[in-house]
Amino acid sequence: MRFLFPHSLSQTLDALSAALFFHQNIPTEQARKACAFIASRYALPTAYAGTFALFPAERRAGIRLFTGERGTNAGARHIAAQEACRVLLRLQPRPAAIRTTLRAAGLILLQRVGPAAPRDPKPDDGQLHWNWDYRGGTYCCGPCTVAFWRHLLAGGYDHHAPRLARGLACLRTLRKDDHTWRSFPFWYTLSALVEMPPTRPALDEMRFAAPRCQSAASRHPADPIAQRRAEIARRLLARV
Repeated sequence: MRFLFPHSLSQTLDALSAALFFHQNIPTEQARKACAFIASRYALPTAYAGTFALFPAERRAGIRLFTGERGTNAGARHIAAQEACRVLLRLQPRPAAIRTTLRAAGLILLQRVGPAAPRDPKPDDGQLHWNWDYRGGTYCCGPCTVAFWRHLLAGGYDHHAPRLARGLACLRTLRKDDHTWRSFPFWYTLSALVEMPPTRPALDEMRFAAPRCQSAASRHPADPIAQRRAEIARRLLARV
């Protein structure tokens, strides 16, 4: 199995994330090389907030999320940074230099996300601040928020429980009649939900989404993205 794509950070992260998701073995030497490659994209001029940089072709074309939805060009740099941290947190072995890079990137992203329970008042500027009351548990938009959750669930950030509680409270307000959410990509959101601790808010959102998972869970597709979605559906239904 190929894990490293020398001209694509997003493909490398996707291959590694798939192996981790399906509990596949990543040989030690390949894990070391993958860590080094991801770290080599750190602090380049086009990196998100000085973290991990996509290649020019990826920035132009955009990226696909782990579950196949399109990542917008505006959010792609941020999502890649969160996913890079997530993969580095989960890969073993992780040399000391890589741990240093990971800590630095994590601190930068923490400054962007902000504290777990900010108290500053909502600005009276006439703008729509859809996630203001849930800040610390959300970030920017739906896809970026899920990328943040996936990084958090791998061990990044601080105050995991209150951050997830605030984020899930926001998600609940965005429910639609068809068992999806406004702004949040359905399958990418489920990829985070199935990793969350079994709190009542997390289980409530999984139960809300469960009717849309029944059909996918019964399939055994050949397409890699469909395989991921089917497995997410099965894991979700097993929990509710």
